[in-house]
Amino acid sequence: MKRNAVSLHGLLLLGAALALAGCSDKANQSQVEAQEAPPQATVVPAPNASLVTVDHPEQFQLATATARGAFSALAVTGVVAPDVARNVPVVSLASGKVVAIHARLGDTVQKDQLLLSVRSDDVSGGFSDYRKAVADELLARKQLDRSKELFDHGAIAMADLELAEDTEDKAKVDLETMAEHLRLLGNDPDNPNFIVDIKAPVSGVITDQQVTNAAAVQSYGTSPFTISDLSYVWVVCDVHENDLSDVHLGDSAEIALNAYPDMKIPGRISNIGAIMDPNIRTAKVRIEVKNPGMMLLGMFATVTFRGQKRETHTQVPATAILHIQDRDWVFIPAPDKKFSRVEVRSGEMLPNQMQEIISGLQPGQQVISNALVLENTIDNE
Repeated sequence: MKRNAVSLHGLLLLGAALALAGCSDKANQSQVEAQEAPPQATVVPAPNASLVTVDHPEQFQLATATARGAFSALAVTGVVAPDVARNVPVVSLASGKVVAIHARLGDTVQKDQLLLSVRSDDVSGGFSDYRKAVADELLARKQLDRSKELFDHGAIAMADLELAEDTEDKAKVDLETMAEHLRLLGNDPDNPNFIVDIKAPVSGVITDQQVTNAAAVQSYGTSPFTISDLSYVWVVCDVHENDLSDVHLGDSAEIALNAYPDMKIPGRISNIGAIMDPNIRTAKVRIEVKNPGMMLLGMFATVTFRGQKRETHTQVPATAILHIQDRDWVFIPAPDKKFSRVEVRSGEMLPNQMQEIISGLQPGQQVISNALVLENTIDNE
């Protein structure tokens, strides 16, 4: 009995030891897991970059946006180009070598003004043919006079006299033709100088020059000059496929040159291209414009098409709009002494220092009347 009691007591001690060891292992495992787990993150909300806090918001004067009725408008970029119907090529009637150039690219010239002098063998050949025609006509006239005298004495038949008259008539035609050829080359048949003077066929501006000193020109070949009448020009622009419904043949357009943005030049749509650019999905639209004098070829312009749909836009003081990196912003009041910076799309300038806002702001909303004052306050801080 005593041995059994000792054995039971030993078993109890062993069980207790194992239990303590198990608890110790669990505690150690919990400590390891606690060390490996990341600490709980603290979320701090980031400030709204569009909100500006000020100590005294009452010092900034507010203005209320008002409604303005307007027709829909589409603004695109265009380039001033010459009216091809008013481009006149200068044609050389003779082949030869250029000996003098009297006008240059970009010059304004008048009709019949001397542009180019060419030394040409065509004059030599023309003068040779003319002298031969003079000799042939003289011989034909003498033969006709002799035939008339013989016919009067009955020495020849009527057919022989008619043949002599026909020969004389043809000789006169050849002589007149050769003389006119020399005159077309700018030469006097009686005093040729072998120099062909090329003159301006119309008044205008030289917009292309394909000849230099000592160069060779070909008769009826490449035009040495092109003269353009720039009293009327084209403005050619690309209109996106989705906007073509707002553009109609014969509609008016308003052109503002990048060099003269405050000047509005009227024009009219004369052509809408029948071919769509497959890459950028645009069509060429051509506007005919009367040139007030400052429109130069290649100038960039902004073309505004006025649609037929009536729209309601917003207007605010022009000073309420802040221009930053080609984007427009206004400041509107927000709770807790804050102002919210809102992006808008501005339109055209209006009378009384007002400016149109196409989108981003609704009528009735308040804005800071001078956005630059608040912006400078932010920068100083």
